[in-house]
Amino acid sequence: MKFKFLFSLFLGSALVMSAQGYKDGIEYYKADQLENAKTILTRTLNDASTDKAESNYYLGAIALNQGDNAAADAYFNAGIAANPENPFNYVGKGELALKNGNEKAADDFFKKARDYGKKNAELLTAIARAYYNVDPVKYAEDISKSVERAKKANKKDPYSLIFQGDVKADEKAAGEAAALYENAILFDPDNTPAYVKYANVYFSVSPEFAIKKLEELLELQPNSALAQRELAEKYYQNDQWSKAAVAYGKYIKNPNHFTEDKVRYTVLLYYGQLYDESLSLASDLLKNDPKNFQLHRIVFLNKAALKDYAGAEKQAIEFFNLNDAKNKYTSNDYSSFGDVLRELDKDSLALIQYEKAIDVNPEKTDLIKQLSSAYNSMKKYDKAAEAYQRLIDSGNYKTNDLYVLAGRYMSHGATETDSLKKVAALDNAIKYIDMTLERVPDDYRIAQRKARICIVKNNNKPNEESTACYVTVLSLLDQEPEKKDARKQDYIEAYNQIAGHYILIGDNAKAKENYLKFLELDPENEALRKYIETIKVEEEK
Repeated sequence: MKFKFLFSLFLGSALVMSAQGYKDGIEYYKADQLENAKTILTRTLNDASTDKAESNYYLGAIALNQGDNAAADAYFNAGIAANPENPFNYVGKGELALKNGNEKAADDFFKKARDYGKKNAELLTAIARAYYNVDPVKYAEDISKSVERAKKANKKDPYSLIFQGDVKADEKAAGEAAALYENAILFDPDNTPAYVKYANVYFSVSPEFAIKKLEELLELQPNSALAQRELAEKYYQNDQWSKAAVAYGKYIKNPNHFTEDKVRYTVLLYYGQLYDESLSLASDLLKNDPKNFQLHRIVFLNKAALKDYAGAEKQAIEFFNLNDAKNKYTSNDYSSFGDVLRELDKDSLALIQYEKAIDVNPEKTDLIKQLSSAYNSMKKYDKAAEAYQRLIDSGNYKTNDLYVLAGRYMSHGATETDSLKKVAALDNAIKYIDMTLERVPDDYRIAQRKARICIVKNNNKPNEESTACYVTVLSLLDQEPEKKDARKQDYIEAYNQIAGHYILIGDNAKAKENYLKFLELDPENEALRKYIETIKVEEEK
């Protein structure tokens, strides 16, 4: 793959990323990624560098959003205990009071919060958001007042702009939301959540523009786990595999990464053809997460790519035995297992997997080809032809597929013992090779295949029809004399079969003429030389 060098370059580095501790969790919260925020905030809550009052507020806000009011209250109380002067936990208590229908208590909590943060625009916006979360219609006036207070506290306040952008996003007014997020960035160029929300709005319209914005963000905030992850994700979603791999490789060195991101990285390593590295990482992760569907898949695929077919078979069996309705097997899962089984000479089992692959994705023509090839290897030529016929019947085929199908029917006809089935197969072979010739009349191999079909149809004896085809073959071959040595066997086949036909009809002169041309290409063939001499004696009698 094109980006293998990029992988190697990155893997050879010893870059260690710094982390922002609990602040990464806050950024995830502000970017509306609550589960990720909860993971980091919980993980870092007892770190010495963590502001307990601040972390507890955001954990409480997440619990409140998820409907766990008791947990939310406990977090807010813990935050107040850690620092009674932190105003945000009072905002959380106020929102909880509103949800419980106690507006008087809510007003008291919000007032207390404002007393501790009179000029704090972010705090005043948090109060507006609390009203909005409970009932944006009922508390529209309170929301508006809180937003105005925030603007008054700071004319270049980014938080009220982000909040208003979120409201527009909720209303599906993406353009207005993007404009508000952009203004927030202008007021606060280091505001990571504003960049992320702006990029998310734009990604569906212009992925390149969104990615460029996140690249700018990462230059400003190189230690932000959110910035690192969002850029890596956007590269991945936009099929920029090499950049996604490098970005993920850097990001997972950040202590605030998530396990599922390592899983994603194993996939990128696999697609980068770094199978050993992908297998090693996936195997390590699987030890701690033995039921992980994607890890089982990537270990299986890596072992197959490394040609450890016995190991791949064992892993595939475990993979397909993961009993969980959420697991969705792809056509590639089944076809890859089929390929492994064929390598282990278990063609009959491979067929089952190819059939499953086609059931999942009947439009994927390569699967039908693999199924037909497996039948062909097993010398089940009737099934091989039948499978390939499905491809032609779908209408999604190329000219070469007509040529291949003609060959499948020829093999079927050559081995069929039932006379009626034999004739039907060879008639189909003629039908599809003629269709191929109509499309590509100047390729000698097509005329050659028709000649062979004609011979099989004539009880394995050359006839007038096969001879006419071989004459065409020779004519086409002679158009590229510089390739005569490379195509010597094709010349020999044609001369031999034409001569054989003339022997059968008693035209020894023409038979000899063609055998001599054969001998000219194969002068060491003493058996042929002696046979030609026999023809000469017969002619002299």
